[in-house]
Amino acid sequence: MRLIEWAIVGALIFLPFATVNRIEVETQRKALLSELRYNTALDAAVDDAARMLTVNANQQRETQYESAKRVALNKDEAIAAFYRTLYASFGIADAPVAQGVLNRYIPAIAVIGYDGFYVYAEEEWTGADGSTERKPVWGAKRPYAYADSSGNSLSFTLDDFVLAYDAGSRSWHEGLRADVGQQTNIALLKDAERFEQVRRSTIVRAIEDELAYRINKHNESVSRYGFSYTFTLPTISQEEWHNTVDDVGVLAFIQGIPMGGKFYNNYALGGSRVLKKPEIVGARKGSMKVYYRSTCDFTYPVEETFSSEKAAAQKGYMPLGCPDSPS
Repeated sequence: MRLIEWAIVGALIFLPFATVNRIEVETQRKALLSELRYNTALDAAVDDAARMLTVNANQQRETQYESAKRVALNKDEAIAAFYRTLYASFGIADAPVAQGVLNRYIPAIAVIGYDGFYVYAEEEWTGADGSTERKPVWGAKRPYAYADSSGNSLSFTLDDFVLAYDAGSRSWHEGLRADVGQQTNIALLKDAERFEQVRRSTIVRAIEDELAYRINKHNESVSRYGFSYTFTLPTISQEEWHNTVDDVGVLAFIQGIPMGGKFYNNYALGGSRVLKKPEIVGARKGSMKVYYRSTCDFTYPVEETFSSEKAAAQKGYMPLGCPDSPS
């Protein structure tokens, strides 16, 4: 054959491969764009949820210790913000059917609190009419509980504050690690470095175990709807886990969304941040010493300020609620 004929044969041979390759490249490009869009949507939803955790929460219901991390959580505001932002990012803010489909790809959402955590996941129960009902609900608060080989029990928090049961004296103690360590014979409380290691690993393990359980239950539920995807707890780096247990925040997952030849599978640790409490003001109201938050709209003569309500109370000041604070 002449050279031109060889060239035509070669082109005919390689044309299908080039076409397939071009299609695959285009598919991968679209999948990458989708993945970036989904990542952005999930990050924004989790950040908004974390930001709303303390909105409209009655902080005065919390026992006031020195820790700025001990804040009341408004889980309902947080979860509403999460879904509102997520639906808007996916362009389904006004499409309840599409929202229901997307919800199937969200096995669990966790809210990390000061002395425990909550998981928002689907539960199933029998209604009053005997029908089966199923929807996402908040689970009970899970403490960061730990027990040593001597029978002592500890309930950790996101900082040094601890609730401890001393098996030797059969007594409960509550306070900062150093203080409780002096009051008890619990060895862990006398070693600050080991206490921190055990505290973090206990919190991480508690959250991991509960999420793994919830995700397994989600697998059982969605399999009834024909889902073939198996949801799993993703591997989270130690650095990200440490960020998670440093402050209150939100952890959410989206898994199993078909995307080209693979599935979208991601999680977001959202907006863990120190939420600073307002300063506590000690003032004179007539002949009475009162304290209140600096954000309250009072004009009483200020005598001194404190970092906590406990410190103000110890100096003889009486609590005074803000005029507009929720009851």
